[in-house]
Amino acid sequence: MIWILTAGYGDGHNTAARSVAEALERLCPGETVEVTDLISEAMPRMAHVTKALYQQAITHFPAAWKVTYDLMGRQSVTGPDSLWQSGLANHLKKRLAEKQPRLIISTYPIYSVLLEGLARRQPVPPLCTVVTDSITVNRIWVMSGSDLFCVADDETKAVVAGFGVPEAKIRVTGFPVSLAFTEPLPDAPPQAGGRILYLPSTTGRTVAATLEALKPLLLAGNKLTLPVGKHASRLYHVLRKFTDSIPPDAMEIIGWTKRIPEFLRTHDVVICKAGGAILHEVLAARIPAVIDYVVPGQEEGNAELLTKTDGGVVTRTPQETASAVASILTNNAAVGRRMRASMARLSVPDAALRTARAALSIAAS
Repeated sequence: MIWILTAGYGDGHNTAARSVAEALERLCPGETVEVTDLISEAMPRMAHVTKALYQQAITHFPAAWKVTYDLMGRQSVTGPDSLWQSGLANHLKKRLAEKQPRLIISTYPIYSVLLEGLARRQPVPPLCTVVTDSITVNRIWVMSGSDLFCVADDETKAVVAGFGVPEAKIRVTGFPVSLAFTEPLPDAPPQAGGRILYLPSTTGRTVAATLEALKPLLLAGNKLTLPVGKHASRLYHVLRKFTDSIPPDAMEIIGWTKRIPEFLRTHDVVICKAGGAILHEVLAARIPAVIDYVVPGQEEGNAELLTKTDGGVVTRTPQETASAVASILTNNAAVGRRMRASMARLSVPDAALRTARAALSIAAS
């Protein structure tokens, strides 16, 4: 049995966990692979509250979140002897006895800390930690030992090694994204005009302003795809008002969908935040990105990775966002083609398989 531990603070940890599980199920048919949000399982009410607070903080109080994020890297706050972790550690001990996994893979940093404390009293399975941040890596990821650290790129490997982790314990595997990025695309008829994918993550007011800034591009014949997912009710009035002001075929609004990998590979530019999962999905799809929001501290390295690769541009206002999209689409998407070519060296669509194979190399037989 292989046990994957995650936590729903942002999409990156869960995306990595699900993608590695998908890869392990392909590589190890017949073996049980289980993904668990242990924090939600052990403390459901507290997890619900803290996840809501996290979302509020990164959206409305980014400076306060940066202070919290920096505190997490301190031994006195999140080290293995921190008293606040005792309930979670006891739950982990109980579940380990029940499941008896031969390998643990963690996509959230707190679990290595818990396992270190537990290892002082009993044997624990081999642990592979999948670091879901790039370049600006919080020390909490390496505060406690793992048998292996999987990282997305060479720069992040250098940062992790700089914390004192032996290079032999670090493997560059890419960020685990869905194996859908390795599958052939469905046949589709050619479309006139540019195709813009907008993945909204900020407030309704910002989304409304961004849509207004994009309107000239839509009136000029470009198309916008807008998957709203969990934001459907929050954005209902914004979208209803906007759709009345544009041609009926200029924008497609989509609810919950599993087609994001397909959209990323079939559009010409994407507007998104600097989350670890989405930016590595962008790299896997080689689609130019306009990054309209960066969570301080936590996501700065992700944005740096993509902009240094010439795969994306960071904007600060809706007007800047629309201008960046226009520059990527104009002149027969010449800028977009250049950006796609630059992204090729960091694009790892099969990163989940690489991560799964690396993790299996340390597994107990």
